[in-house]
Amino acid sequence: MATDIVIFRQDQSIEEVIDTLIHNGISGGPVVDDSGKLVGIITEGDCIKRVTKLPYYKLPLMSESIKSHMTSNVQTIEGNMDIFDVANKFLNSKRRRFPIVERGKLIGVITQKDILKAVRRLKAYNYK
Repeated sequence: MATDIVIFRQDQSIEEVIDTLIHNGISGGPVVDDSGKLVGIITEGDCIKRVTKLPYYKLPLMSESIKSHMTSNVQTIEGNMDIFDVANKFLNSKRRRFPIVERGKLIGVITQKDILKAVRRLKAYNYK
C-alpha cells in the first residue's frame, strides 16, 4: 500500500490532471474533498474520454473541472484485508488500484503492482 500518493481535488481541471499524471508517471488517482474524504477516482481513461469528445479546435475547454468526469462510485478496500483476498478483488473487478479508506478518510492506495511486490517479499521470507 502506498501512503504517499498523488491526490486530486474536484475543482482541478482536466488539463491539470493530465499534466500531473504524466509528470508522476501514474495512470490515475483518488479525488478527495477538503476534509480528506474520498469522493472519486480520476484516471487516464476518464481524461481521454473527455478529450475525445472535444473538437480539435476546442481543446482549451480542458480547463473544466474533473468533478463530472471522475468515477464517483468508487470501490474501496479496508487496510486489514488479506493480500490474497485483495488479489482476487483485483481479478474480479478489472481495476488497477483500490483506495484504502478508514472511517471515510483516504489512508492509501493499493495497486496490482503492490500485490506482486508483496508476493515477492513473501517468497524471499519463506526461503530464509
